[in-house]
Amino acid sequence: MAVLASAAVGCAAPGGLSQLHAVKEPSANSRVASLVSARSPVPVAPVERPIAVRATEARVVTVETRLAAAAWRSFAEDVDSEILANTARCPMEMALVDGRVCVDRWEASLVERRPSGEVSAWSPFYPVDGHEAVVRAVSRPGVIPQGYISGEQAQRACQASGKRLCAADEWERACRGPNHTRFPYGDERKSRVCNDDIRGAHPVVEVALRLGIPDERRWTEGMNQPLINQLPDSLFETGMRAECTNEYGVFDMVGNLHEWVEDRDGTFRGGFYMDTSLNGEGCSYQTTAHDFRYHDYSTGFRCCMDPDRVE
Repeated sequence: MAVLASAAVGCAAPGGLSQLHAVKEPSANSRVASLVSARSPVPVAPVERPIAVRATEARVVTVETRLAAAAWRSFAEDVDSEILANTARCPMEMALVDGRVCVDRWEASLVERRPSGEVSAWSPFYPVDGHEAVVRAVSRPGVIPQGYISGEQAQRACQASGKRLCAADEWERACRGPNHTRFPYGDERKSRVCNDDIRGAHPVVEVALRLGIPDERRWTEGMNQPLINQLPDSLFETGMRAECTNEYGVFDMVGNLHEWVEDRDGTFRGGFYMDTSLNGEGCSYQTTAHDFRYHDYSTGFRCCMDPDRVE
């Protein structure tokens, strides 16, 4: 693998990063359980990796791993098609929650509209400061979601796609699922179900040491460094932890990234890959310490919208 381009932070320029998507695992959603069980044998998924591009290691791709990935991708696409087609009142990338609100199934990423009119992926490792007018939110499986984004920027990105930020109660209902559990998957915490296992070294500390940021400036200058979410065992692709879901078919609502909700005073929910318990357990987790314009490597979002009316 080539060393990442930027000498300062080790990643490509905004709008120019080509994301290498990890192979998707199938949903555990019960609505597609029959489809999953009907296909036998199920291909073995390739070993889970947080992101295909790393600054510190190379990945060897063999003929065997390519074939395994292709077999798994074919299986997962069939399952995904079944999931996405199940609710006609919401866009395909959204789930209908309690019959009241459409909620993005996956944490949001961004696309950028270039002056030429071309639309391309915005690098999820860069803030959007100064580019708010040209990006919009999308919800897609198997991509790195957007961190480094404020509540105001997230709200604007949702609106650019005809959506909005979720209200706090909408977000929590989606997270808890129809059974109203503490975590999306149940009431008891389980390891390696969501991306909340907590890596050994704090990513801000690790990156500050690599880049020579002094200790006294670590928690200011170090919080938006693009390298943070490219470290091993940090941010995962959307839906990579396939069991981190519930009967609604929404993924990663606990762990991975904090998610902004609609609150002008500033609230994000669900925790992130380093913490899903300090400010509440699982779906109860909320942080209110920052205003709506704050962002760092851990802040992400997903969008909501009103469903089509039943005639």
